[in-house]
Amino acid sequence: MNCGRIVWFPIRHWLFVFGLSLLSVSLLFPSVVCASDLHVDPIAGDDANDGAAQPVKTIARAIRLAMPGDTIHLRPVTYRDWAAFFDKSGTPEKPITLDGHGATLDGCDPLDPSGWTEVEPGWFRNDELMPLTDAIIDRWFFVMDSQLNRMHRCSKGPSEPLKSPKALKPAEWTFVKDEERTKTARAGYIHGTFWIRLPPGQSLADAKIEAPMRTAGVLIRGTSSHIVVKNLTATRPYNDGFNLSDSRDCLFENIRAMDCGDDGISAHGECRYRVDGFTSIGNATGICDTGNSETTYRRVLIRDCIGFDLYFLDTGKYSVSDSVVLSSAARAVYLQGRDKPAEPCRLTLDNVLIRRERSENEVRISANCVLTARRVTLLNLDLQATAGEMEFDRCFLGGTVAAKTPRKPQMHLWKDATWRGVGNWYDIGSVRVGQSLFTAETFDGFRKSVLSDRESRWQPATEADTQAADIGSNPMPVSFDK
Repeated sequence: MNCGRIVWFPIRHWLFVFGLSLLSVSLLFPSVVCASDLHVDPIAGDDANDGAAQPVKTIARAIRLAMPGDTIHLRPVTYRDWAAFFDKSGTPEKPITLDGHGATLDGCDPLDPSGWTEVEPGWFRNDELMPLTDAIIDRWFFVMDSQLNRMHRCSKGPSEPLKSPKALKPAEWTFVKDEERTKTARAGYIHGTFWIRLPPGQSLADAKIEAPMRTAGVLIRGTSSHIVVKNLTATRPYNDGFNLSDSRDCLFENIRAMDCGDDGISAHGECRYRVDGFTSIGNATGICDTGNSETTYRRVLIRDCIGFDLYFLDTGKYSVSDSVVLSSAARAVYLQGRDKPAEPCRLTLDNVLIRRERSENEVRISANCVLTARRVTLLNLDLQATAGEMEFDRCFLGGTVAAKTPRKPQMHLWKDATWRGVGNWYDIGSVRVGQSLFTAETFDGFRKSVLSDRESRWQPATEADTQAADIGSNPMPVSFDK
């Protein structure tokens, strides 16, 4: 069979054709870049390395090197460091990922004794510890004997006045603002002196005191977007464990915030992010989201907080699901909206257990707020709505409030509050709607007053009773296992 003549071309012609082929491929795929795995090792790394063949030393260097699709891997140790993303973005298809693999970002550093003056035995002062603001002082603590010493102060909770230096007892500290030096400080900043009292004869070096020198564990600011952070603990910054401002399309998985000066996690401005797996323990506030943010939390555990357990403000849309809040903060759950015509502050709780562990407290909803609760259990908590809208679907409200005289929780719906309920179970003391008071015996009167709560009941119950009736929460296990 004759297939035709074979035609031989000069080598120069083949090179020309091959060059055209490469050009065509480059035009069809102009931005084909392979994703990289970047490694951080604070012990063996070197910031002169590329992070891929050899690890870098600092998280900041890895973030600078990271491109869309890259994953930054942290050696699972404790870092005296933070992860700060400033105007750093991935893409929807190729986010930038920070995988801690169980690493901890510690906001504290040991005190340098050389920066302190011993005024008299056991009494030390430092006039320039770090750049300061009034907000930093409100959140400040020292770590003494491995414990946070806040001097009974909290930025969003009860705070005692700072002591005078002479009034300090051993293992206490204070701060004295210097008004004269502050007049010449950079705008917004202040000057002053920290004072620490130790037992006589103990040196500052022997005391092994630590101070919070970083503002956050993870900070995401500016135009940053499409960032994933997972398997990471933030502890002991003077502000938030995870602090975000105007950041979009971020995802957090399996993270923890422990003993932070302010919030475990906090959204500001117009954030858009999702959290799946979050533990918040020992912080001033468990979660505090503000602005016009939209945040979603799933599988959350909050306990041992000081100021607020859950605090949502302004015009945002927030949701918490499959979560447990063991409430012991000064304020349990607060919603605070802006004045109309601003958009309302909206919070959705879905399959959430909130149990008050000590002292009287409440879930409080203010004007221009909307609370939607589905399959929620509120134990040992009053519910007070000064205004706003509430919709409760198959929820359980009960328990015993630990006051001087134990009592069942109470609900108070002020005249500007709107209530909608269906299929709920109440084991409470009373409900006040405006000036009208209702009890279990007058439950029908309550339902007529609010034109709601069909299929609901008001009778004694245990958590087991409500779960058998498919009412209230049945949260998924919350754990940090990586």
